[in-house]
Amino acid sequence: MAERKVAITRATGGDGGDDDGRGRAGPHFVDLTARARIRDAALRLFAEQGFEATTIRGVAEAAGVSSGLVRHHFGAKEALREACDTYALERAMAIKEEAVVAGRLADPTFMVAVHPTLLLLQRYVARSMVDGSAAAAGLFDGMVAETERWIATGRLAGPGPDDDDDPRAFAAALVAMQTGLLILHDHVSRALGTDMLDVDGQVRLGRAVVDIHSRSLLSAEQAAQARAAYDEIQARWPARARGKEPAGAPDEQPPRARDEEPARARDEEHRQ
Repeated sequence: MAERKVAITRATGGDGGDDDGRGRAGPHFVDLTARARIRDAALRLFAEQGFEATTIRGVAEAAGVSSGLVRHHFGAKEALREACDTYALERAMAIKEEAVVAGRLADPTFMVAVHPTLLLLQRYVARSMVDGSAAAAGLFDGMVAETERWIATGRLAGPGPDDDDDPRAFAAALVAMQTGLLILHDHVSRALGTDMLDVDGQVRLGRAVVDIHSRSLLSAEQAAQARAAYDEIQARWPARARGKEPAGAPDEQPPRARDEEPARARDEEHRQ
């Protein structure tokens, strides 16, 4: 059996890191086993060149192992990607938990330490979403499920949805806003004038996101009005609002559009 090699570091940026189980940062372990090196190499290559362009041989060369060892640990390339998906999700949520729940967000050394890992994970998620594969769907669903779990356990730093709201929709919208920036990487980078995943781009965009989350874009009155409008939509079109519209049913026009249809017909007849 191959000897398991680990290195102790205080930085959460190390792969395989975990907290000490008591809600605060403890020593973090960098997994240097062949399996972990293969996974990390695959994560980088999938992020840089996509799943289709990445080969088992390429992963083996990047990890410094043989192709046979890659297949021994992971089998087919699809299984390797599944392992990367699982790791990316768990690693991102672990860092987020330490930053928010354990209060490390205010520690500059922590943020500097985790930045390389977060950057790689963001690149990986961005590439996965753009590829549009079934694996991307699983990754997105996992992020939504984890966010919903955070809502249920009260781990959000700010206020979550009210008790009578839809936590699933809240989680899906939050994840979509986060991943949307990654999916629109080229457009956001063009707007910034620099790669949004480079250090300069990350800092500028990160500050902007913090500003957005730290202030309300709607007043309490505007938010109440918007909620009332959605309640009215649900009351008028309950089937559509609940996703139960019969297949093939014609689109129902809004009341104003229905009222205006006879007037349009009369105007057309008059012009003829």
